[in-house]
Amino acid sequence: MTNTLDDGIAFAERLADEARDLYAPYLSAAPRTDIKPDRSLVTALDQAIEAHLRSRIESAFPGHGIYGEEGGTVRLDAEYVWVLDPIDGTAPFIAGIPVFGTLIALLRRDVPVMGLMDFPATRDRWVGAADRPTRHQGQPCRTRACGQLADAMLTTSNPDFYAPHELPAFQALRERTRWRIYGGCCLAYGVLASGRTDVAIDARLALYDYAPFIPIIQGAGGVITDWNGHPLSLDNPSPRILAAGDPARHREALDLVRHAMA
Repeated sequence: MTNTLDDGIAFAERLADEARDLYAPYLSAAPRTDIKPDRSLVTALDQAIEAHLRSRIESAFPGHGIYGEEGGTVRLDAEYVWVLDPIDGTAPFIAGIPVFGTLIALLRRDVPVMGLMDFPATRDRWVGAADRPTRHQGQPCRTRACGQLADAMLTTSNPDFYAPHELPAFQALRERTRWRIYGGCCLAYGVLASGRTDVAIDARLALYDYAPFIPIIQGAGGVITDWNGHPLSLDNPSPRILAAGDPARHREALDLVRHAMA
C-alpha cells in the first residue's frame, strides 16, 4: 500500500495545485451564484473544479471510485475511492472570507487513508496519511495538549447549521469551554491539527465535507469521531462530527455531547 499511498499523495497535491490555478481569477471578485435544491449555494467554479478533478482521476486511476459534492458517485465498491469537495465553504468564498478550501481524500476499503486541505486565498495546505505525521506547508505539525476543557478553544462552522434537537450538544460544549470561534469552516480543522485550537464540533455535514480531516487530525495526534464516538467512514458517513487535539479532551467532550443528546 505504501507505493499507492505515495502516488495518491503526489497526485492529490497536483490536483490541489491545478484547483488553485482555477481559483485564481475569482479570488478578488464575487462569482455568480446559484441555489441548489437543498438551498445551499453553488458557483460555476465549484462545478468547473470538480469536473476537472474528476477528469484527471478518471484518466490516472480509471479503476478508482469517485464521490464528489457536485458530480455524485461512481464505483463506490472500488478498493480506492476519491472524495472531493471543490469549494468547501462556498458562502465564505462568495463573501470573500478566506476560510474556504478544496478538500481531497482517498479512501481504501471505505476508510480515509489520505486527506488534503488546500486554501487558495491563504496558500495554506495540510496533508495527512495513514501512519504518517501530518504536514502543514510541508512541515510536520501536531495538535496541542489541553489540561482541561475549561481552558479549551472551541470551533464550530455556524450555530445555524444545528437542528433544534442538536443544539443542546453544541450548547453543552459552549458552556464548558473558555473561547468559541465561529465561521472557520474547514480551516478550523487545519488549525486544530496545527495546535492552534482544541475542540471542533459540527453538524449537518456530508462525507465530502470532512473526509480529509480524518487522516489529517489523526496524523497530528488528535481524535475525530461522530457524536457517538464511532469512526467516520463511507460506512458511517455521519452528519455530526467531533474532533479534539487532546484525546482526553475528546473523551470529555464526547461525554458531554452524549449526555446532551440523551
